[in-house]
Amino acid sequence: MRAVVLALLMTMASPALADDVADAHRQAVSGRDSYWNCLAQEYSRDTNKGMSGPDFISLIARACPSERQNFRVMLVDFLSLQFPDVDAGAHMTTANNAIASAQKDVITAFIKHRAALK
Repeated sequence: MRAVVLALLMTMASPALADDVADAHRQAVSGRDSYWNCLAQEYSRDTNKGMSGPDFISLIARACPSERQNFRVMLVDFLSLQFPDVDAGAHMTTANNAIASAQKDVITAFIKHRAALK
């Protein structure tokens, strides 16, 4: 009897969990988009046109702190729901790698654009 009740509870909880995962995914994507949009605004500022590569790298590393943190939190939350058996530190590493990748893409675009202008 306990097994039947447990199975029924798991069946009832499963759609709710799926909704939570889908909502967390939407929030993570929204956080990613906000961060990328902020980085794109930093990339396109007129004041950056004469900036050296190292100065731009430094700018991007400290740009968009609230958007970056929101993306990190939303992604870790999503990964924790999607993969609950994985260590939380691994989720944080994944989020930090996603942020580093976004920064690298913007920096690479900046460096290539500067090289094309010369």
